[in-house]
Amino acid sequence: MRKLWGLIAGLAVLLTGSAAWAAESAVVFMYHRFDDSRFPTANTRIDQLDAHIAELQSGGYTVWSLPRIVTALKNRQALPEKTVALSIDDAWMTVYRNAWPRLKAANLPFTLFVVTDETDRGGAEYMSWDQIRELAASGLVTIGSQGAGHPHMPALTQASVADDLARAAQRFQAELGAVPKLFAWPFGEMSNDAEQAVRAAGYDAAFGQHSGPAWFGATPFFLPRFALNETYGEIERFRLAARTIALPVVEVSPPDPTLKVNPPLFGFTMAHEVPGMELLGCYASHEGKVTTETLGPRVEVRMTKPFPTGRGRINCTIPTLDGRWRWFGWQFYVN
Repeated sequence: MRKLWGLIAGLAVLLTGSAAWAAESAVVFMYHRFDDSRFPTANTRIDQLDAHIAELQSGGYTVWSLPRIVTALKNRQALPEKTVALSIDDAWMTVYRNAWPRLKAANLPFTLFVVTDETDRGGAEYMSWDQIRELAASGLVTIGSQGAGHPHMPALTQASVADDLARAAQRFQAELGAVPKLFAWPFGEMSNDAEQAVRAAGYDAAFGQHSGPAWFGATPFFLPRFALNETYGEIERFRLAARTIALPVVEVSPPDPTLKVNPPLFGFTMAHEVPGMELLGCYASHEGKVTTETLGPRVEVRMTKPFPTGRGRINCTIPTLDGRWRWFGWQFYVN
């Protein structure tokens, strides 16, 4: 009988643990273009966006602004079940023309990450400063920065990254009267040197383009976002991502996402015990499923092939008994 009650108690922990640990993380989505079929890898169709909005309105989610989520994560405040934020990169005109009317009508907040050089350049492809000011004045939209020139920041010196950020700050101050506090890494690419420049520039947090929920134990300067496009924007995938909870990962190695050894000796430590570790699977973007070895709280991941030049990603997941996924993603840069 004692063994039976022990089994029941263990199952109860597995079944209720997802909701409890979900309070430690939030899902952030990333969009680029809307209804622009010329660029399917960066585009979200209107029928997809409409389905996302309907899901957020009817699926029991709590949609918060990104600054509110960042504050909660940094202060380790419990988040509501299925907390979600929306972000949009690059301020393409299709944001203003196709997404903004729908998101405004649904009263859904989002963060728009602006590249100041592109906005200054103008033309039919990009939103104007007047349009950006209109969104900022609505109370629904937070303006974030992607810097001035949208460079590959790990390929620059720390001084060059600082110059790019300073140039962007001058333009934001001139056009909006304030400098954003949130940053998005161009192309999702980060290095430790570039991170120091972003910190020194006064940002509160920075976001990449690797998948997974943002967890309150993670560094606030390389937070993940689920990217959405025509391929990865169907409602089934959106719903799956929106319901993920974080794998509580610390002590990632190598600590710099810009690789000096390739393939990297990749590993991480679980901050606390997670049920189902025997079901952990890790997948590299260039290789598929890779080898993992668990040594107590430490997980070592080994790849047999080097990442190609540019960006590479790895995702580690564990299924839960209530149909959700614990998820940790990471992005590397190879110069």
